[in-house]
Amino acid sequence: MPNILQIVTTVLCLLVIAGDLYERRVRNKWLIVVLLLGIAWYLESLLAQRTFVYLITAVIGLLIGFFLLLPLYLLGWMGAGDVKFFATLGFLLGGKALLPIWIIASLLGGVHAVIILVFRFLMRYSGSGLAALQAQVIEWHLWQRVLIARKGRKGLPYAAYMAIGALITMKFTTLTHW
Repeated sequence: MPNILQIVTTVLCLLVIAGDLYERRVRNKWLIVVLLLGIAWYLESLLAQRTFVYLITAVIGLLIGFFLLLPLYLLGWMGAGDVKFFATLGFLLGGKALLPIWIIASLLGGVHAVIILVFRFLMRYSGSGLAALQAQVIEWHLWQRVLIARKGRKGLPYAAYMAIGALITMKFTTLTHW
């Protein structure tokens, strides 16, 4: 992948990690800006190298990313931002990068879900020590800001986990050789 797109993808991933963890949201403007930068780069490479390969690969990656997660969105298992972000990753990194990204994100999401289940179990069957700790966290000023920013949105920060998967996949490019 070209160096400029690696930088753009890295910045997008860092923004998505922060945004999804903080407010459980992936901003459309981030995705639009990155898609426009990607289109500009692909068009420039089209003019410079007279080949459609990069652009075709990008569009196929976008379509694969979108249509793979669309059913999960329609079932209510995933947010629209997750679907759009996965499609954007397909556009930037190509369709072959989506499988390792999906696997890494699923593993991270699974660990997160297990931690939540264990914590709920411990809250139910432990003494008042954990309940006191939970009460302190809930009253903590920074946690209150997070809750306000989330506006009631709940669920796993799956886009953040996809972003981590994308960063790992960009670092270890052999993950896309399947």
